[in-house]
Formats: sequence, structure tokens, C-alpha cells
Amino acid sequence: MENPNQELEEGQIIQCTVEKILGTTVFLKINGGGEGTMTTSEISPGRIRNLRDFVVPGKKIVCKIIRMRGNQIHLSLRRVKQSEKKELLDKINKEKSYTAILKTVLGKEESLKIIQKIREEYAIIDFFEELKTNPKLIEKYADKQNSEKIVKILETKKEKPKELRQIFNLSSKAPEGIKIIKEIISNACQNSCNTSYLAAGKYRITLVGEDFKKLKTELSETLRTIEKSAKKKNCEFSLEK
Repeated sequence: MENPNQELEEGQIIQCTVEKILGTTVFLKINGGGEGTMTTSEISPGRIRNLRDFVVPGKKIVCKIIRMRGNQIHLSLRRVKQSEKKELLDKINKEKSYTAILKTVLGKEESLKIIQKIREEYAIIDFFEELKTNPKLIEKYADKQNSEKIVKILETKKEKPKELRQIFNLSSKAPEGIKIIKEIISNACQNSCNTSYLAAGKYRITLVGEDFKKLKTELSETLRTIEKSAKKKNCEFSLEK
């Protein structure tokens, strides 16, 4: 029998559905196959006033795999960063959008057969990303007429730009502190991002683009540059959680 957990690994961010809660343990079904458990201490940091605000049977939540022991998978809700949650949900929504194209053109039964065939060679998202540059690829799975319809729908669907934000604190006690801070931010950001002043040494950096992973990398590099420059200029720097 195929192990439903074989593609899972520690540290992975996944979507789960709450199945039941017994005592201090939450039992979850992992979307795509597998089961896991989560203790109430991994639901949220600090005291939980109302458990149902976080977990209730039937609710879909984004979790992190913190430990795997054989078929036992231990999950955490509180250790998932907001950016990690957004990245996974964006991926899930994109896959739903792509499979919806196939269902619209081919019908439910035929599309399920083709989706299964595609998944033998590609992840759905990877297949459609390649299809954008190689329209003939779909003809391997569908007849020419339906293939043309699928490509045409794909061409008309424009993805919304992705946005990534981070609030940080930056301050200086130097007489020309404001000038120093402006230079630090300006040199780090150049034209790739937008930084807004919020209040009392607090700023928000915003990046917009098509590729979420590239945005994450660019944001991390920009913040590291700001932090490095802040240390050289004897400024105080910290990130808002």
C-alpha cells in the first residue's frame, strides 16, 4: 500500500482540515492524504480564551509539520508565519483556477481523467506555467479543438500582482538622524520597493510582483541591507512581528 505521507517532510507548510478535538489533542486530515495531530499548546502563543476561534471540526487551517515519527505527524498552527500561510493559499487558489479551466472546457468527468494524467508527469501549476510558453503541450492530453479553447482561456486570465509587506522600526539619536534614516532606506530600496512612514520611527516596506518566492527573497535582502547600514550608522533597527 502506498504511504500517503511519503511526500511530506518536517518544516513543510500544509493545509489541513480539523477532524475532531479530544482533550488537549486536535486530530487533522492533511489535504492530499495523511493524518496528523496537534496539541493545544501548538495552536497559538499565550493563553487561548476561545479554542473555537482557531480550531473547530470541519475548519481548514494552514499548519507546519514540526515532527514526523513513522506514520505519526505532529503539526503546529502557531509556528506558521503569515507570509508562509499566504504563499500556500495563493498556490492552492492558483491550482483551483487552473483545474477550473479544464472542467469548464472538458466537463467534470473528462477533466478529472486528464488532471490525473497530467499529475503523472507534472504538478498542475508547473504544467500550466509551461503551457503559457508552449501551447502545444496541452494537445498531448486533449483534442485540438478543446486544446485551443483551454489555451485561449489561459491567455485571457491575468494574475493579480502579489504584494508582500513588513513593518520595521528604525531610529537614530544623531543630530541629523532623519537624514541618516532617509539615506539608509533610500539606498536599500532603490526603485524595487515602496517604504512608508507610519509613526514614531515605524515604517512599512511594500513589494509588488508576480513571483511570491522572488518577493520574499528580495524583501529579506532589503531588510538585511537596512539592518547592516543601521548598525554602521549607530541606528536602532527591529522588525515588527
